[in-house]
Amino acid sequence: MINLELNMVLSRSSSATYLRLCILSALGVCAVSATAATTDIEVVNAKELPQVELDEIVVTATRTPTKTSNVIAQTRVIDSEDLKRFQGQTVMEVLRRQPGFSIKQDGGMGQSSNFYLRGYDSKRVLVLIDGIRYGSMSTGQPALGLLPADQIDRIEILYGASGSSIYGSDAMGGVIQIFTKGNNVEQTNFSVTVGVGSHDHYVYGAAAHFVNEEGAKLSLSASRNQTKGISALENRPGNDKDDDGFKSDNFALNASIPLNQNISVGATGLFAKSTTEFDNFSFGPGPNAEIDHENGVVSAFSQYENDKLTVRLSAGQSLDKLDNKVGDAFDTKQKQANLISTYKLPLGKVQAGAEWLQQEVDLTDNTPSASGKDKYKINDRDIKGAFAGYQLNEDTYDFQANVRFDDNSQFGNETTFGLGYAVKLAPGLRLGTSFATGYRAPTLNDLYIESFYYVPNADLKVEKSKNVEVFIETNTAIQNTRLTAFNSDVDNLIDNRYDNNIKKYQALNIDKARLSGYSFTSDWQLSNILFGGQYTRTNAEEKSGTNKGKQLVYRPENTGLVYVGYRAANFDIRTEAEYVGKTYNVADNSTFIDDYTLFNISGNYYLSPNLTWTSRINNLTNVDYSTNESFGQYASRYNQDGTNFFTSLTYNWF
Repeated sequence: MINLELNMVLSRSSSATYLRLCILSALGVCAVSATAATTDIEVVNAKELPQVELDEIVVTATRTPTKTSNVIAQTRVIDSEDLKRFQGQTVMEVLRRQPGFSIKQDGGMGQSSNFYLRGYDSKRVLVLIDGIRYGSMSTGQPALGLLPADQIDRIEILYGASGSSIYGSDAMGGVIQIFTKGNNVEQTNFSVTVGVGSHDHYVYGAAAHFVNEEGAKLSLSASRNQTKGISALENRPGNDKDDDGFKSDNFALNASIPLNQNISVGATGLFAKSTTEFDNFSFGPGPNAEIDHENGVVSAFSQYENDKLTVRLSAGQSLDKLDNKVGDAFDTKQKQANLISTYKLPLGKVQAGAEWLQQEVDLTDNTPSASGKDKYKINDRDIKGAFAGYQLNEDTYDFQANVRFDDNSQFGNETTFGLGYAVKLAPGLRLGTSFATGYRAPTLNDLYIESFYYVPNADLKVEKSKNVEVFIETNTAIQNTRLTAFNSDVDNLIDNRYDNNIKKYQALNIDKARLSGYSFTSDWQLSNILFGGQYTRTNAEEKSGTNKGKQLVYRPENTGLVYVGYRAANFDIRTEAEYVGKTYNVADNSTFIDDYTLFNISGNYYLSPNLTWTSRINNLTNVDYSTNESFGQYASRYNQDGTNFFTSLTYNWF
């Protein structure tokens, strides 16, 4: 699908934005104060209150279990408690509210979308599902706007390029790992969920988790998510005037069996089959344009573990199959195998691993033209990789070093490395820095796709980056606060540019680019009250060519979010204000998308030990905003939803 962009400037009153912020902040504080006053008359045991874990165990940052307080690179964890607030929504909706993230979306739920992290777009952020690479081999982007948050146990986000020396290509901007439900099941239970929301939005699903005395676990879940949706394009006649719906059937599997005290085997899977209606810039009569999409991951593993040694062998495949009913069909597969071992030394631990990856994409041309059929000159490639690392976590300092070697069948050898060091200046206070190199090979679309809209460019060079981070962090029993400064110098950054002479798109290398800035995050829990926020300043700038000094498109310089919440034994509530700054939408920065502020409120009410009521209201003040503007012959603006709600009931049998 082609995203067309609009040369137009939107303007809104900044004073109105600030007024809405003041009003909603005051309402949030009043709501919390009123709730606290009501609870004062109750006697509640502190042990019964839900607790916020400020120092969790993560695996994505180092590929071995590590406390977040010992990880050097910036890390974010969205656990099952956080995900409750996003029932009925997709992974993309979860990510857009995390530090450093922004999105570009062509309409409502299920529509074509892209995300940006510290200025890197999703092609340069590696996405894993249970350790297996996930994404489209044609576009290079993961379809996270199609994956339901309801099927997920937790999400770990690793910021920056330190993941490149562990995971290889595509991790220049960071790593996102999604874990399916069932990883942390402690007892047999069953649940059903039904939900309803704006625009005829309905969700219903069921899950079953089994655990036996020997430690074997099996989790199965299935759900249906459907909505009438909103019109993707604003102020369009004909077929484009109607609402563009979305429906998705989703399935998840997670199983593990301990064969003895040291050996375990298991399997995981996540699958979504969806249909998305979209606007096709058509004016006459005819059927709605639709895309059928199948995507997901399946994997199996075996693991040996004793007091000192852990060895894990896993194999799997990701699928991204897209059938555009008014365009072409693409079928992407990524077959993978990984072997990772970790050995504990008297001081620290060493890690080594090897990986094999086969990527392929098939194209079915449903729209042949006079200029010929759409095709790929080459449609597959293999990558073999090996890495080694050393990690040391002491009372006074943390150290991490990694090196990785990759052999790409198209581009030859690449070596990346990363070094990180953090010193503990006082209990709960750390100062640290890291340096990492990264790279990304061009996608098959960038290199070889030839169609009515695209011109291939087989001469594209590999992107390479050098990345530096410095941080100061304080971590105590009641709060976690971190200030991180980052800088990435990128050579040969690949960008799709429209050539007015040939009226087609082509991927081109930008010789030099720099993505720099800083990120501030702070999360607090004072008794029942939770509050905090995050702000990221990103300067994503071209450093060469005709647009030298200009900001890269769709990378807002300023993003942030503040929240306040209250948790009691039988309910919790949270109010948040989400801000996205001005965003340029053309390479010469002549036009931009205006900034916006959204206010959301969410909560859970535990009607009984078995029954939970969950609700969320987005865009409380009904802000009219867009994350994507189009230009040229089909000048238009992609809609985002106004005030909307979703509410659901979940019943658990234990």
